[in-house]
Amino acid sequence: MNPVIAIDGPAAAGKGTLARRIAQALGLPYLDTGLLYRAVARCVLDAAGDPRDPATATAAARALTPADLQRHDLRGPIADDAAASVAAIPGVRTALLDFQRNFGATAGAVLDGRDIGTVIFPDAPVKLYVVATPAERARRRWAELQARGVAASLPEVEADLRARDARDAPNMRRADDAVTLDTTALDADGAFAAAMEVVRTRLGRA
Repeated sequence: MNPVIAIDGPAAAGKGTLARRIAQALGLPYLDTGLLYRAVARCVLDAAGDPRDPATATAAARALTPADLQRHDLRGPIADDAAASVAAIPGVRTALLDFQRNFGATAGAVLDGRDIGTVIFPDAPVKLYVVATPAERARRRWAELQARGVAASLPEVEADLRARDARDAPNMRRADDAVTLDTTALDADGAFAAAMEVVRTRLGRA
């Protein structure tokens, strides 16, 4: 049976890029679990609902399908804010448990998010907790926005990031057996090399 690799950490720490590269290197399916919450949020907005309403958001989460993850409007400020709201609702997180577990149960997978190693796959053989300083994470997110032509100041981006950290805090816990990887001073290749060393060690591969 192929392994499940759980990658957790705050926004803009580099876990998404890292997870995709690890999945490609190992030939495993990849799931950005953040897209689940974005897709739920978009479904709520499509129905003119309030993403902060527990009943509405939970119903949307229960009705989520894989096709909803293929939408092209799951990124951007509107989706970001709405996704943060639905992700804070316990009923939504519970409704998405089976979706995430089923994704990695048979063929293995690499999943990244906030509670993969603690809630979704607590028995995963490889767990990484990817972090970076708030200032560096804000710089990365600001650079992404600039590249997409989105006007935003660096202080605004950092303030938004810190606010998101506060919202995510209830679900942001490092698993006791996770390896912490600080990417503050690492480029993408350096982070990937460090992560693969952990993966190979945990899986007993040369």
